[in-house]
Amino acid sequence: MDHKSIFVLGRQPAIGRAELESLFGVEHLERIGDFAVATDIPLDDIQFDRIGSSIRLARPLSTIPTTKWADIVRHIMKELPNNMDYIPEGKVKLGVSVYGIKTTPRQLLRLGLEAKKLARPTGRSVRIVPNTELTLNTAQVLHNGLTGASGRETLCIKYGNKTYFAQTVAIQNIDAYARRDHGRPKRDAYVGMLPPKLAQTIINLGTGPLPAQTENIVLDPFCGTGVVLQEALLMGYGAYGSDIEPRMIDYSAKNLEWLTTIKGDISDPTLEVGDATSHKWQHPFSVVAGEAYLGRALKQWPTPEKMQEIIGTCNLITQKFLENLATQIPTGTRCCIAMPAWQAPDGRILHLPTLDRLEILGYNRVRFLGASEKEMVYHRPDQLVARELLVITRK
Repeated sequence: MDHKSIFVLGRQPAIGRAELESLFGVEHLERIGDFAVATDIPLDDIQFDRIGSSIRLARPLSTIPTTKWADIVRHIMKELPNNMDYIPEGKVKLGVSVYGIKTTPRQLLRLGLEAKKLARPTGRSVRIVPNTELTLNTAQVLHNGLTGASGRETLCIKYGNKTYFAQTVAIQNIDAYARRDHGRPKRDAYVGMLPPKLAQTIINLGTGPLPAQTENIVLDPFCGTGVVLQEALLMGYGAYGSDIEPRMIDYSAKNLEWLTTIKGDISDPTLEVGDATSHKWQHPFSVVAGEAYLGRALKQWPTPEKMQEIIGTCNLITQKFLENLATQIPTGTRCCIAMPAWQAPDGRILHLPTLDRLEILGYNRVRFLGASEKEMVYHRPDQLVARELLVITRK
């Protein structure tokens, strides 16, 4: 494969691989170690700001047949003078992030000092963005302008017995995500906590390959405060939302009206009150994407009896919803629903029993080469309630 672009994956790489596989097809992807995916898709053809589970987009540069740090340093120092010629006059900002390679932040700092010394004879002023970890965090790259004309972040990625070098050209815009998340006028701590970047991933898993997405209308049957609808509209799709609570429909309406302050003109969403377990959706839609009822929030692990009650309630709602939806969508309709799952104190993930009956309910589960089913659970280590990203098609 002719590598034309590289995605560096987020905190849960398998979910990032599944999202890219859904959008571009596995035939266009090549796994680069545990942390990155190379593609044969040109950088100019990638709308990076609509991809939720990759944190960097990079331009491939070169490879060397070793992962020894001393050899990596020699390669970077050899290439640095040539790279400086492409950076406009003025102060230069440089950073380095490494993935899977044995080194330390102190050694990265030493590399930075050597780079400054090498640049001194050129008369260029160089600022090194310091590493406290092996990878610079998103804020460091974004706020230091390392993807701008006067900045450069070099990525060193372990690829088997080789080191892959790349240049970051785009970074997740955490400021834009924060504005969309916290700037919305209507929020609810119990139903409105879906992060916008996860909503993007859910939509991308639901829509499937990009060439087929142009006329999508995304239905969120549990729309809450409208986060999935918001992201669908920003992607250029139509948005159709329903929720059992009239208050949530009002919240979604106000939030999507506020969205015009960010996006300007967007297509008018369709909103209606409806119980997802029995509602009849009267308007057209082509994709289903959203977050199902996750059950009560948990601050500590409940008794076995209480846990079974929580799972039973969520399972009943989910089963009735899937049964209802199956009667209203044609064969091949694709859906991605974030289902509740729970992280037990012993490390096990508890799933909804009805997910073992998907074929009986009329669905086929979509499986990904880059992610197993157990890896499709979105969670943080301290969370008791997780989200299992279920991707299915109607049989």
